Amino acid sequence: MQSLIQNLLLKCEPETSHNLAMKWLHRTQHTPLKKLYSHKAVDKPTTVAGIKFSNPVGLAAGLDKNGECIDAFAAMGFGFIEVGTVTPRPQAGNPKPRLFRIPEKQAIINRMGFNNKGVDYLVEQVKRAQYKGVIGINIGKNKDTPEEDALNDYLMCLNKVYPYASYITVNISSPNTPGLRNLQHGEALAHLLNGLKQAQEKLCQTHSKYVPIFVKIAPDLSDTEIADFAHALIDAKMDGVIATNTTLERKPVEGLQNADEAGGLSGQVLDDKSYHVTKQLAANLDRALPIISVGGIHSETTAKQRLDAGASLVQVYSAFIYQGPELIRRITKSL
Repeated sequence: MQSLIQNLLLKCEPETSHNLAMKWLHRTQHTPLKKLYSHKAVDKPTTVAGIKFSNPVGLAAGLDKNGECIDAFAAMGFGFIEVGTVTPRPQAGNPKPRLFRIPEKQAIINRMGFNNKGVDYLVEQVKRAQYKGVIGINIGKNKDTPEEDALNDYLMCLNKVYPYASYITVNISSPNTPGLRNLQHGEALAHLLNGLKQAQEKLCQTHSKYVPIFVKIAPDLSDTEIADFAHALIDAKMDGVIATNTTLERKPVEGLQNADEAGGLSGQVLDDKSYHVTKQLAANLDRALPIISVGGIHSETTAKQRLDAGASLVQVYSAFIYQGPELIRRITKSL
């Protein structure tokens, strides 16, 4: 039944398929119908950044932007679930069409543009979830917020999600919000990280709990830029890094239908780039901060390679769309 539903969804227009799937998961996650996609979680506990994870395989941000299907994804056996990216105010995102499949490479191009219902809505969904495991909340800035004011958007989200998150991810690496990736460099990065750290320290006292902050990096940085980024994370006393977001490169899908669409490319074709960034970060961080590796992970072998390269945890997204929940069980059992 899972395979039949998945094949039918893959025949639909991508964003229509996504919306149908999310609505169905939302409506069935607290009903007996959830048995259609439930998988018993593989118990392989690990502790990272002071957080106890039931297993090291998580759902990457972007699939459940509004936190509406947390219990459905929990039923599939994920060791942790990251929701978002969420922004202070609701926004529609970029014009449609904005989501494209490249099935020959099990790849996806998206230029969604942080479409979401806003941080207040997401917080309510997280509060309603029955799942007691690890929930990461991925935060961003609104498209119409100037770069120089970006910190204000991140602080607004940080303050609102802090009491409800197991960890918080700062997304400054999506290619689909103009100017966002500029925040990965130099003074702009230092200003952002230092502001977030100061806020985190105050929130820790207010709520009597410490919520780690991870920062998500792009796969399109040079080795020098990766080293600078790693050192900035250490200097600002961040808690971890997620490597990587989607890529702007098109060479791996050159000549295929939809390959020239604008947006971020994900899927198997991202494996080499994301693996490289993970290795470079591990070398520069020298275990000072943990790494969650994501991007191109599509098998037991690729997941293990990321852990061997220095990651502590892995996340999946595009391969999960193409292969379904069975992928989680296979990877987790193999680690």
